[in-house]
This record gives sequence, structure tokens and C-alpha cells, in this order.
Amino acid sequence: MTASPSRRLARVRPVPAASPDEHFFVANDAPDFDSPAGLSWTVTDSPFSGSGANANSRPRPGWENGSVVEQGAFTFLAPSVPVNVLGMAHNTGQPGRDLPPQAFHKAASSVIGPGDAIELSSTVGYVDPEAELTVVVGRVARGLTLDTARSAVLGFTIGNDVSARDLQKSDQLWISAKSQDTFTPVGPWIVTGLDDSDLAIGIVHNGVDLKPASSADLGWKVDEILVYLTSFMTLHPGDLVLTGFPAECVRIQPGDTVVCRVEGIGELANPVRSASWEETPA
Repeated sequence: MTASPSRRLARVRPVPAASPDEHFFVANDAPDFDSPAGLSWTVTDSPFSGSGANANSRPRPGWENGSVVEQGAFTFLAPSVPVNVLGMAHNTGQPGRDLPPQAFHKAASSVIGPGDAIELSSTVGYVDPEAELTVVVGRVARGLTLDTARSAVLGFTIGNDVSARDLQKSDQLWISAKSQDTFTPVGPWIVTGLDDSDLAIGIVHNGVDLKPASSADLGWKVDEILVYLTSFMTLHPGDLVLTGFPAECVRIQPGDTVVCRVEGIGELANPVRSASWEETPA
């Protein structure tokens, strides 16, 4: 199958926004993300056909399809509103491949966008970030095969599978460890036509580069993961599949900054703070 040309797609909110939930999709074909052309985006139709949650907002002046908007005129959001967010357990190298593939669900409500804060409660314990190559599903998919799996992939983004390790030990289903509010930062955009076979993946914690790895280090590869997942469930346009974390991570605490990097996509940066929903002691 011939790879499609690479382009970026992003879900964004104009500044100022007409409403708190206003969003549009924009596209950019420039190969140099930081060039003048890379900073000028074109308003486009939603790439998620049939998904009401991922439809463009009502047009506004300057934001009609085909309009060119500069990057400073909007903020990046999580690149889709998913029905399902899934991760892969123990998916690193041959040890992971020696085990049966195993997925876990992350709550869609845990998804946040670039620049949004990862919020930690005072009782959550030890928390790690995990930078992951993340599949963005482009169509309804069930019963995929290795020959058809790639047809369900719109593109790739960066996901941060924030994980509460103490809770992971006590919760066999990992729900409390993986699905807390703000525990799935995603973004900043989707890259289509990307060769995902050997992409560098890593984390920068408070300005310090941690030891990186590669998507080649994943035990189960993208096509195999999608075949496995769609053998028992339907994936929907905008769904996110975090493929696994083969690199080094470190404990995060309020006041930290986490930057997740994936080669060919870019960086996803999020601050860490104390949970806003906890009452401040008198």
C-alpha cells in the first residue's frame, strides 16, 4: 500500500472563542512545522465523517472552510473527541510480545489537550508519565485484518498515558490508575502518512531529557494492535489507541512540566499541578 502524503490536521479553538466548546479543524501541508508556511493553517472539514462530536462549529467570519488562519489566532485542543481511549499493557520488546496482547480502557473524560494541566490529588501517590505513539482512528472499524488495519488509521498523534503506580498495584483493572481526570493528555495535532516503524519516543521532565526509545521497541505493532482490538469491539472515528511506552519515565509532582516527544509529530507539553477539585485547607 502506498503511503499518503504527510500532512497535519488539528482541532483548534479561535482566540477569543465564541463559546467554551467552539472548535474547528485546520490542516497544514508544510514539511517544516516551524516555517512561515508551517504556521499558516487552512480551515477544513472535519476528518471524522459521521461523528457529531467532531463536527466543526457554526462558521464565523474568517473561519469558513478554505480560510487561512495563523497559528497565533487559535489554541490547540486534543485532536479529537473520542468514544474510546485504549492503551496496550506490557507492550515493550520481546517480553511483551511473549505475552498475549492485552488492552485497557481509559475514560474519554480523562483526555486533555496541549498546555492543559495534569492534576494530581493529594492521595494519588506515585505517578509516572508515559509518552506514546497514538493511533487516531478515522472510520468505523470492526474485524480488521493485517491487510485492512491500516485503512482505519487516519494518522498519529502523541499521547501521555499518565499512570498512578500505587493505585495500579491495588486495582487489577487499572481504572483508578489510568482514568483519573486529566490523565490522558493528547496532541498537539494528527500527522497523516507517517512511517511509524522506527520513531524516536521520549520525555523531557523539567527540562531534562530522559532516555529515549523507539516505536520499533514495541512488542505488538500498530496493525496487530488494531486487529486485536477490533476482534472484540468496534472502533469509531476519533478513537485513540495508545500503543505502549518503551522509554524512560520519572515520577511527576505538582510544579513539574512534562514534554512528550515523538519523532515526526513533535512535542506535547503539559504542566503538573495539584488537583483543582480538592478543597484548599483553611
